Parts: sequence; structure tokens; C-alpha cells
Amino acid sequence: MTTLTQDYQITWEKLPDDYKLPDDPVDNINQPALAAALTESLQLAGKISANALTTTNYGICATLNNKMVIKAPDWAFIAKINVSREEVTRSYTPQLQGDIPVIVMEFVSDTQETEYSIKATYPPGKWFFYERILKVPNYIIFEPDSGSFEMYRLQTTEQYILQEPDENQRYWIVEMNLYLGVSQGTRENRTGKWLRWWDEQGNLLPWGTELAEQEGQRTEQERQRAEQERQRAERLAAQLRAAGIEPEV
Repeated sequence: MTTLTQDYQITWEKLPDDYKLPDDPVDNINQPALAAALTESLQLAGKISANALTTTNYGICATLNNKMVIKAPDWAFIAKINVSREEVTRSYTPQLQGDIPVIVMEFVSDTQETEYSIKATYPPGKWFFYERILKVPNYIIFEPDSGSFEMYRLQTTEQYILQEPDENQRYWIVEMNLYLGVSQGTRENRTGKWLRWWDEQGNLLPWGTELAEQEGQRTEQERQRAEQERQRAERLAAQLRAAGIEPEV
């Protein structure tokens, strides 16, 4: 499949097996934890189908004028791939191997602000690549330390427009039927701001640790109810004995 945009002829080709991928470290120590938290809550809520794909610092490819371009968003969600997972172990090529990502996220690093790069010449900047080449409908830029959060939505003009949150400071991701927002929390020894999902009814999609805590609270409540019932039965038995009636066991 070939598409023309700007001065580029875009083709969707699989990454050659001998292509040497960049081996850059992540820019921010929080990036892996933030990405894992997003994926885990979706998995636990049953929101990731068998042929969906979530990626973390994972190459998404397009070929521009016969030159391969690879960008690795800090987190991305692809609703459907049409090949086996073994075929996307090194990288992912939209159109060829499945859908365009529904959403890409960048967790702002402490280095260069490449998340806003609209550089159109080869190699293109991230913003240009997501907006004009991949045409990803939702682009999120999140600053973990401050919790600042920008959501850009691709419009019919094929340009990203900054969105405003709802009254709960959340953003509706129509393709996922979920809200995305920021919440304070503690996970993996990090206390701070986290990107979180909420369902259509406004219910928070919990992490595994939160589910375990909820289960522990339910178990404790059941234990307390059982203890209260035992004490009530003992009081009743004592009252019957005081009245000269032997309670039935």
C-alpha cells in the first residue's frame, strides 16, 4: 500500500531481519512503570482482546521515499493486529500487520522536547510522524513529575487539536470506550501522578495491587461479620440459660 503526503511517498513494509534497531535507553526512570500500569489495568478489566497489542518503547515503522522510519512511543495501543504475535516481535508496521495505533503516548523526558517536533524533512519529528504519516487519532503528552497532561485529537483537517477535559478532568477516548485522566497513587515504590483509565460509568479500572487490597478488605469484613454473628449467638445462648432453657446446639 502506498500513500502520498507532503513530499513523502509512504509504503508499509516489514522491518528487514538484518535492520539494526537503535539501542537507546529510556529517558526517564518512570517510563516503564507508567506504561506497565496503563496496560495492567486494561488487562485486568478485560479491555485487551486476543489480537490487540500494547507497546512500550517499541518500534512502529513506515517507509518514506524508500527510507525506513522508526518511532518508539512510550506507550501505544493497537486495537487489532492481523498477523501472529511472533511476526511483530521486533517492530510493528501499521497497514501491513494490522491497524493504525488508536493512541500513542509520550512521557516527557528531561532531555530534548522531541515530543513536539513537527520537523517534516527526513527523518521526521515525532509529532509530524504521528500526525501526518501514521495519522494516529489520539496523541498524549504526559509530564510525570507535575502530572500535566495534554491530549491532542486528529481532526478532519488531519491536524492535531488540543482537547479540553470534562468536568472530572478526564478525556474520552472514543475508540477505546474509556476515559483517560490523571490520579495520585503509589505503585512500584513510586508515589506521584499516574495516567489512569475510567469506564463509561466513571469507575476506575484498578491495578492488581488495588484489587488485592479490595479483596483483603472484603475478607476482613466477612471475618468481622462472622465474629459479630458468633458473639450474638453466644449472648442469645447465655440469655436462654439464664431463663432456664438449654439452647439447642
